[in-house]
Amino acid sequence: MAWQPQEEPLRQLAGYLKDSLSGHNPNAQKHATLMLAQAKSSPDINNYLTYLFACRQPPPSLSFTVEDFHTARCAAAIMLKNHLRVGYKAISDSSLAYIRGSVLLGLQDSNAQIRNFAGNVVTEVVRQGGLLCWQQLLPELLALVGNDGGSVPLDTQEGAMGALSKVCEDNRKVLDKDYQGQRPLNVIIPRLLDFTASQRPKVRALALGSINIFISQKSPALLDALDRLLARLFQLAVDPSAEVRRNVCRAFVLVVDIRPDKIAPHMEGLVEYMIAQQRNVDDPELALDAAEFWLCVGEHDKLRVSLGPYLPRVVPVLLESMIYNEDDILMLEGGGDDADEDDKAEDIKPQFAKAKGAKGAGAPNGAEPEGVAPPGSDAASTALGGADDDDEDLSDGEIDEFGDAAGDPEEQWNLRKCSAAALDVLASLFHGPVFETTLPYLKENLRHAEWPHREAAVLALGAVADGCMDVVAPHLPDLVPYLISLLDDPEPVVRQITCWTLGRYSGWAAQLKEPAQKARFFEPTMEGILMKMLDNNKKVQEAGASAFANLEEKAGESLTPYCEPIVRQFVRCFGRYKDRNMFILYDCVQTLAEHVGPALAKPNLVGLLMPALIHRWNKVTDQSRELFPLLECLSYVATALGNEFAPFAGPLFARCIRIIHQNLEAYLAAVSNEALDQPDKDFLVTSLDLLSAIIQALDKSSGELVSAAQPRFFDLLAFCMEDSSNDVRQSSYALLGDCAIYISDQLQPFLAALMPIVVRQLELDKILDEQIQTGFSVINNACWSCGEICYQQREAMAPYVEDLYQRLRAIILNPEVPESVHENAAIALGRLAIGSSEKLAYHLGSFAEPFLDSIDKVDWTEEKDTAFVGFAKVVEKNPQAMEACLPKYFQAIARYKIVLHPETDTSRALKPLFYQNLGQYKSLIPDFDAFLSQLKPSDQQALRRTYDL
Repeated sequence: MAWQPQEEPLRQLAGYLKDSLSGHNPNAQKHATLMLAQAKSSPDINNYLTYLFACRQPPPSLSFTVEDFHTARCAAAIMLKNHLRVGYKAISDSSLAYIRGSVLLGLQDSNAQIRNFAGNVVTEVVRQGGLLCWQQLLPELLALVGNDGGSVPLDTQEGAMGALSKVCEDNRKVLDKDYQGQRPLNVIIPRLLDFTASQRPKVRALALGSINIFISQKSPALLDALDRLLARLFQLAVDPSAEVRRNVCRAFVLVVDIRPDKIAPHMEGLVEYMIAQQRNVDDPELALDAAEFWLCVGEHDKLRVSLGPYLPRVVPVLLESMIYNEDDILMLEGGGDDADEDDKAEDIKPQFAKAKGAKGAGAPNGAEPEGVAPPGSDAASTALGGADDDDEDLSDGEIDEFGDAAGDPEEQWNLRKCSAAALDVLASLFHGPVFETTLPYLKENLRHAEWPHREAAVLALGAVADGCMDVVAPHLPDLVPYLISLLDDPEPVVRQITCWTLGRYSGWAAQLKEPAQKARFFEPTMEGILMKMLDNNKKVQEAGASAFANLEEKAGESLTPYCEPIVRQFVRCFGRYKDRNMFILYDCVQTLAEHVGPALAKPNLVGLLMPALIHRWNKVTDQSRELFPLLECLSYVATALGNEFAPFAGPLFARCIRIIHQNLEAYLAAVSNEALDQPDKDFLVTSLDLLSAIIQALDKSSGELVSAAQPRFFDLLAFCMEDSSNDVRQSSYALLGDCAIYISDQLQPFLAALMPIVVRQLELDKILDEQIQTGFSVINNACWSCGEICYQQREAMAPYVEDLYQRLRAIILNPEVPESVHENAAIALGRLAIGSSEKLAYHLGSFAEPFLDSIDKVDWTEEKDTAFVGFAKVVEKNPQAMEACLPKYFQAIARYKIVLHPETDTSRALKPLFYQNLGQYKSLIPDFDAFLSQLKPSDQQALRRTYDL
């Protein structure tokens, strides 16, 4: 017999659900929240929620108005979804069966909001239990949307399509898997294409949006239907529904990535179509989707050139799209002086730790590419079981509490920013022709009386900076002084964008050689941006700080003579900035430290900067996310100051140890008690990175800090090296390598505990597919730290030689491993051989050739010297094992540029080792001259000349 509710519990629950969403009676809402929390313990609670949600009419026991019953149904759906999300495994099979059997009725409801809620519940059941737990779902949804029975109402078709689209979005990979010779997508894609011909615009839009989900993953079912899809896109391009046309634009953008050859023949028509859609002033979202087309095509290697003939048509559309719309103008105009007002909590962007960069061979050098985008109720949720944190699943009436600055046009990716980014891409590709098309617009608008036109022209000038520098440069002696004057524009938004644009042209001013030219252009640019860092408007301050960080990147060491006025202004900013702008100020400080380095270590500069940083350090709590940028900033400052950082190092080092210890303890507590929240691992990452920087800065004297640490430094490091977070482990192995370099004596007693962890980390099979990039970054740093330990400890590595050899060889033999990881593994293997050549000699024939291939790509460094020292020692022990790759080894010796470091005995010993190896082979090979003749003449000459052969 089917489950049936009891009247009294149903009546009480419905009343509490209704009151939980009522804002008119706070006391009733509070009481409802409490009673609903108690109701969670009822074994039938989810059946009751399902029953109420699925009922179209109030049961006889409920004397509700239509409006009140609708409220109760909505609350039941929200609570049911949250129960599924947080407690799915605890729900009985019979209850889940009841939910699955009833919830589809909600898709057939006449109310659109209820249909959306039903789709959310369906999605959550599948998300938690998987599609296989509800095998009839897809056939039932497809039958409802397709009106297979011939009598499905249009509202039901629309509701089912909404649910189907959510299922597709959450299960894009699952639907493309093979199940006993069948792939669900082979059935779904053709049906979705059929649904794009529905009478209902919403169904057409959702069907096409669902197809778009699978384009980028190059599903075979999608690729097989691509021609049919393109035919439908051209038909839907004139659909009266803007939502359908938005998805048409998105589809064309996605097809560009997977099959540009299908787009190229239609480029002329697509250009005209996208221009028309971008000029749709009534639908900014449609215009944005169309503008994405230029960005996507402009960044596509095989398709970008095809835009060339259309620049005179495309560029003007981008320029006109860069002007703020009327609503934005009303919101932004006349922005006041707010520098002394405290920030609201919601105005402060969440901060995240930046992953530690790669170490050793192949480590990237320099800054990330600069982006073009310019500077720009709770009670109910608690009552129903917690916030609904899936943006895509929000239905009418649900609140997104975590939206990204929904009202601020400066904080959103929008048509204006997309158009600026597209102009930047086109300028970088076509250069002069883009500027020629832009120049008339600039002449007309840069001095425009209305600020929105002035502002857009400055934005356009900044957008073409990188791509058109050569053709803009002759105009810059006139433009730069004018831009500097705009830093005093009465409109903060104009001052803001002017900072950004000056920052993008600061490289031109920085590279001027003549002192008079530098004084005329660079110094006023630098001074103007610095002054804007203390503007009376906080957003202008932020733009000024961001622009100055850009200037620092481009000016580099040439800022050294100006360090004192720069640092003085930074210190003033520390005294005035509120919390939000403090983050970008940290970036300014660390970028200066990165580029001027030891020039910042002068006593007067240290005396200015460090008290300001320490004051902030003392103010920020251990739980504040402001610690992330502050710790990162201090890492760069420590590296720049070197020994001058020593007076400040002790308290900083001790606090980092404390933060790491607290975080690890909180993690262990959360593991044993599910009610506790997991700690934020970013605190570990940034603390580990600052410890690395302090050890590098203080060199061997940092050993005192390490020895005094409580709990013991290397015990904490061992825990971090086995953390579940790739970012934590990446920083841990960077710190381990620094310890090997600078405090090897303190590290040595802990090798027995640490080396087995290193060996396990070098296992490639432990990298998860979904984390492959960060997984390789961890292994890269593990290889680097292993190499540093081997170089310092030498014979002490004997217990680990065989395990390390097997892991490192597997890495350099695997073609799927990134080149930089190959290189660091080869260096580690060579350095392992320095103290273990006897043990590795037996394996020489198995690793010689891949070692030589990997090490060949490494730059001429001391690391390469030392790796070759170890390899040459192994060759000496087993010269016959080199038979298969001996010519390659001779070639490597011939081309080797020995970099002698007076302080390094090992690298100084390399040339004699090469002499010895060559002498061995000269005595072993009967016709040595004939053997040498296999090499290129230049290599033969180098060997004979350098090694007296």
